[in-house]
Amino acid sequence: MSKKVARMGVFIALAMIFSYIEVLIPFNFGIPGVKLGIANIVTVTSLYIFSTGEAFGISVIRIVLMGILFGNGMSLLYSLAGGLLSFLAMWLGKKTNWFSIMGVSMTGGVFHNVGQILAVMLVMKNTMFVAYLPVLLVAGLVTGYLIGFLANVIVDNYSR
Repeated sequence: MSKKVARMGVFIALAMIFSYIEVLIPFNFGIPGVKLGIANIVTVTSLYIFSTGEAFGISVIRIVLMGILFGNGMSLLYSLAGGLLSFLAMWLGKKTNWFSIMGVSMTGGVFHNVGQILAVMLVMKNTMFVAYLPVLLVAGLVTGYLIGFLANVIVDNYSR
């Protein structure tokens, strides 16, 4: 049990480090709001290494800690909305065996953006933000593929 808790702590720390790297060195894709989401390597990998509850805990703890340390109330709300919807979509994709790990990650990338847009529309009480969704969906697919590729390599090597 203590070995599992220690591994989960390492995964949370890695996710926080990756999130912090994105804060320090923003990857500019020329599209406002688009990020690579390298911390999601840890989330996707966790889904395949830990139980669903443990992976969920790792994801939520990372989002909350990063929001407290480097964000504000609104960024925490948007991150939680995107992260929770993304996790649910990835869990369903994995559970149904419809997708490979890359497909699961791409699903997460897309639904993270959907969750954030929905949260923005609810907070701002304005539906105009949905117009930005097609750009974010494409970005979610591309970044999700890259994250999924890396997570696949890690999961394959983790069990060796």
